[in-house]
Amino acid sequence: MAEQFGFKVLATDGNARRGEVLMPRGTIRTPAFMPVGTAGTVKAMYLDQVRALGSDIILGNTYHLMLRPGAERVARLGGLHEFARWPHPILTDSGGFQVMSLSKLRKLTEQGVTFRSHIDGAAYEMSPERSIEIQGFLGSDIQMQLDECVALPGEEKDIERAMELSLRWAERCKTAFGDQPGRAMFGIVQGGDKPHLRARSAQALKAMDLKGYAVGGLAVGEPQAVMLDMLEITCPELPAEKPRYLMGVGTPDDILKSVARGIDMFDCVMPTRAGRHGLAYTRRGKVNLRNARHADDPRPLDEESDCPAARAYSRAYLHHLVRSQEALGAMLLTWNNLAYYQSLMGQIRDAIEARAFAECSALISEQWARGDVSPL
Repeated sequence: MAEQFGFKVLATDGNARRGEVLMPRGTIRTPAFMPVGTAGTVKAMYLDQVRALGSDIILGNTYHLMLRPGAERVARLGGLHEFARWPHPILTDSGGFQVMSLSKLRKLTEQGVTFRSHIDGAAYEMSPERSIEIQGFLGSDIQMQLDECVALPGEEKDIERAMELSLRWAERCKTAFGDQPGRAMFGIVQGGDKPHLRARSAQALKAMDLKGYAVGGLAVGEPQAVMLDMLEITCPELPAEKPRYLMGVGTPDDILKSVARGIDMFDCVMPTRAGRHGLAYTRRGKVNLRNARHADDPRPLDEESDCPAARAYSRAYLHHLVRSQEALGAMLLTWNNLAYYQSLMGQIRDAIEARAFAECSALISEQWARGDVSPL
């Protein structure tokens, strides 16, 4: 394990990068998918399972944890690693996205944002400094700057104002974070769907010489083509020797295409949320276990998977669990989905090392396109 935070690129294939983020609590193999542990738990999973599937890092959510159980309480109990029994790296987001999306009553100023909790209506203030302080109480290894994320499509003047505010907040977060050996603070590129604003944001953040850079404000309803266009603008503006993190993305197809444009790290609630709603991700594409066609199907989700949830239970049983709203259904499908995502990331890393990423991507996409048709 590294004593300090570091990043090294081990192999490239086109713009795709195979690398390692080096941290005192462990090495993160990139491209990496980070399961989302919103409130100190990856929903419907034991964290030991999450680790066994190949996860090097999980994500915690500043907004939710500050509301319940409270960041100061988590600190008194030994920090989020001890609290959740996850001794490996943790990335916390800043809470900004949830403040903007979940809080009906909020007021944004240069200083920060005041808002009311979606749980009980209590009033809170979140400034760049407070966001970093909360993340410090949680004890996360990678901390994110506070930013303003605007919905797309949006007016250019609103997107530009939010981007400029986010840059000023990044400077304040950098100052508040200071020098924390072994930990890192990442800046967040904003600019909506405007190429020139994305480039300006990336260039300004690069000048701050941060330890890593995220691309934010995407996967918020815009078409995939727009997201990919913004990545093609943004990634070349970011330093090649620093990790690049695409926030809140996404589908397996989003991940494949974003890796091809130079992204190293991903997070998304999709595999866990889908699992709780009866949807399985497999190498043959998505399988909706709510569908009646699975009621008499004795086949497993994927007979070749290393994951018992995919290999050892019949589709008929999974269908029954989902339709009966049994908790085990959500647990098994979430297990399957995270297993598939981590298997996909392993395939991607191996393909980049072999300089066969384009061929690997084509084969994976072709298998998705063929789909999963029941023989019954």
